[in-house]
Amino acid sequence: MSAAFLVCLGVVLLVAALGAPVAYAMIVGGIAYVAMSGRDLALPAEQIIQGLYDSFVLLAVPLFIVAANIMNAGTISQRLLGFVVAVVGRFRGGLGHVNVVTSIIFAGMSGSAVADAAGIGKLIINMMREGNRYPAGYAAAITAASSTIGPIIPPSIPMVLYALVSDQSIGYLFLGGILPGLLMGLVMMALNAFAARRRNFALERPVPVRELPRLTVNAVPALLMPVILLYGIYGGITTPTEAAAVAAGYALLLAGVFYRALSFRALRHIMLTSANQSAAVGVVIGAALIFNYIVASENIPARMQDFVGGLSVSPLAFLIIVNIILLVLGCLLDASTLILVIIPLFLPACRLLGIDLVHFGVVAIVNCMIGLITPPYGIVLFVINAVTGIPLRDIVREILPFVLVLVFALLLLILFPEIVLWLPRQFGYQG
Repeated sequence: MSAAFLVCLGVVLLVAALGAPVAYAMIVGGIAYVAMSGRDLALPAEQIIQGLYDSFVLLAVPLFIVAANIMNAGTISQRLLGFVVAVVGRFRGGLGHVNVVTSIIFAGMSGSAVADAAGIGKLIINMMREGNRYPAGYAAAITAASSTIGPIIPPSIPMVLYALVSDQSIGYLFLGGILPGLLMGLVMMALNAFAARRRNFALERPVPVRELPRLTVNAVPALLMPVILLYGIYGGITTPTEAAAVAAGYALLLAGVFYRALSFRALRHIMLTSANQSAAVGVVIGAALIFNYIVASENIPARMQDFVGGLSVSPLAFLIIVNIILLVLGCLLDASTLILVIIPLFLPACRLLGIDLVHFGVVAIVNCMIGLITPPYGIVLFVINAVTGIPLRDIVREILPFVLVLVFALLLLILFPEIVLWLPRQFGYQG
């Protein structure tokens, strides 16, 4: 590695240690690298502009953000919640099951763990805390854990970002995330059922069966959103980016016209919030584009490939090692940085070892989502703490069992690739 690259890494670590966002640290480090290597100082800006404007797929990111914010702002979340409570709320630990199932359904609309936790997650936490039926820390922990399903079941913003760096089909990545997302929900519901019996959580009053048709009718328009989205992509009607626009338009039509729950003032707030969130993601992407240029200039992917080839490790051993590295880094870095900067370093080695990149991508994204709920960085934990006021120490104390069962689900995905690849292969994937 060159002296310029070592200086770049040093600057990134120093700026990040001073408390600056990682994306800003990477941009400053990139400028230091360009200056040290004697290249044009306009190069970082050029890399950002070319990368952002040449990637049509990136338009899906702000569109999915808008769709998620509209779904949270209207009464759509409450209608979905009422439907799920009626279906699974009657069992012991019912509101915990409601929490997970609602996240599974909402995952088909938002594509963002933070949107799930900050939006419908707050509603469920308040329901669980009412009358001291569940400890506040447990309610927050299961909400944080279940929100990680959001970016696994399509649509998924992290999968869009992974498709950008790996040149894989977004459609097949979306399909590959469905069964893993359901598996994550299953292991969390099993843990919740165990905890409900052991800790004697309250048994909810069952919703009368005669109420089910009305609640179902109220929820059906919202439940159709992921169906429309997936049919558009896999039916060949829309590209993933166009499907994101359809999702945003359908959410707006649903909240504003069908449910009449969206005012112009609320819409303005949604658009401003979405613009801020999209800009934040855009800064991370821009920083990653600069850093990826530096990594390519230093020929690091080829060196990584040669290093792995010299080790003679099996594909399974490589996957386990990479996932351990990602689990550790996930405690310190945000998911976008991992996907855009760290994961591309492993892609040449995956190709060398014959590891399917759709399988690797879905497994890596599940891993990154676990990082969202692991201290000390766990951004979802901070979001829930901010919107509910539940002490962070109470959330952290209750989150560990959920992290462990999610790591168990991750291990199953590593050991049994067909969990990821079965659905894509039903739709013609040949990888």
